[in-house]
Amino acid sequence: MSRIAPLEPPYPQQIQEQFDKVMSSGQPPLVLFRTIATSERAYSKLRGGGLLDRGPLTLRAREIVIDRTCALNRCEYEWGVHVAIFQQPAKLTDDEVRATVLEGPDAACWNEAEQALIAAVDALHHHATWSDIEFAALKAHYSDDQILEVIQLCGFYRTIAYFANGLKLPLEPFSARFPD
Repeated sequence: MSRIAPLEPPYPQQIQEQFDKVMSSGQPPLVLFRTIATSERAYSKLRGGGLLDRGPLTLRAREIVIDRTCALNRCEYEWGVHVAIFQQPAKLTDDEVRATVLEGPDAACWNEAEQALIAAVDALHHHATWSDIEFAALKAHYSDDQILEVIQLCGFYRTIAYFANGLKLPLEPFSARFPD
């Protein structure tokens, strides 16, 4: 049970319209959104983060960053939502999904650019910075806009992990689960 009770339907019209913008048509809003929306300020700040769109990274690279960030933060809630919804569209194999949780950046399932990306996520998580070597490896494969997006995604999804973990949000019924 969540530490803060999520909103239950029927939702106020303004909230329903906002939920409709971020959810696929006909899908109920996530517990995460319903819980944060109990505070108008918190929900407006979350929406204002503006990272619920695609951005300059490919869907695959974006999901690798998000999945790895969530895994490092032990946020099964958000990791599971993203894996369930985006694994197929992002063309992530089961081995790659498992590696976001259980393996290092040098896992054989990743190409050179993806290894640099995962190493960059790991460095931000553990040190809040990159060494010159880590940055050079990232820069060899990604543009400045993409690198800025990596930083923003890591920070945004760390915040999402704080919400989900701190509030003990129950896992969505359709979500993937962390591998053993």
